[in-house]
Amino acid sequence: MEGRRASRAERTPLFESVGESLKREIAGGRFASADVLPGERELSEMLDVSRTTLRRAIAGLIDEGVLVHRHGAGTFVRRNPPHVEQPLSRLTSFTEDMRLRGLTASSRVIERGSFLPTPEESMMLDISLSETVFRLARLRLADGVPMAIERATVPLRFLGGTEPVVESLYAALEGSGFRPVRALQRLRAVVIGAAEAALLEIAEGSPALHIHRVAFLGDGRRVEFTRSFYRSDTYDFVAELTLSASARARSEGAAR
Repeated sequence: MEGRRASRAERTPLFESVGESLKREIAGGRFASADVLPGERELSEMLDVSRTTLRRAIAGLIDEGVLVHRHGAGTFVRRNPPHVEQPLSRLTSFTEDMRLRGLTASSRVIERGSFLPTPEESMMLDISLSETVFRLARLRLADGVPMAIERATVPLRFLGGTEPVVESLYAALEGSGFRPVRALQRLRAVVIGAAEAALLEIAEGSPALHIHRVAFLGDGRRVEFTRSFYRSDTYDFVAELTLSASARARSEGAAR
């Protein structure tokens, strides 16, 4: 029996054993204070293995989703993301949503500036191709964890004609007197591409939610067009459904 166990252990590649050792260290909180792994030299000495073996072990853990590598920054322990239930009936900003849940919202700007609209933006906002728009693309984070990529476009005139300093786009619109009051939103499941996966720190090909939203002012003018990718492991979108008035009346009549 002992001989058979030994032979199975000998057949296990060394890099897999090293990977399991690293997972135990992570589970035990060894790297919790900084979330970033030490350098190759320190890790290889700590685990008493060659750098080649260590690299294979780390690559395996990245494939498993235990670690994530950020070019130029290092290899990090992947943290469990917050999980959010988002009602589909409420029109709020990401910043407001996170604050209501006790989470700290932050953003990394991907694109920001004034531009002429694309044909799609012109059509969705019902504006001419010559009208200037303010475009803001951001990676949205909650407690430092990437949650969504938002690409918003707003006619610049609704922001006072100048580019705002934006923490919350809806707060900027409210400040200029043009806060949206309703929106039409479409959701569909997609497979995430390489560029978006890198930003969201998930594997390429992971499922995600693509959200397409047009927001309106009280007088019916279109004020915002936003396309977003949301991580499917962080969001549950919830909708309350009710019977129509006529169906409810029939039901109540039958009960009587």
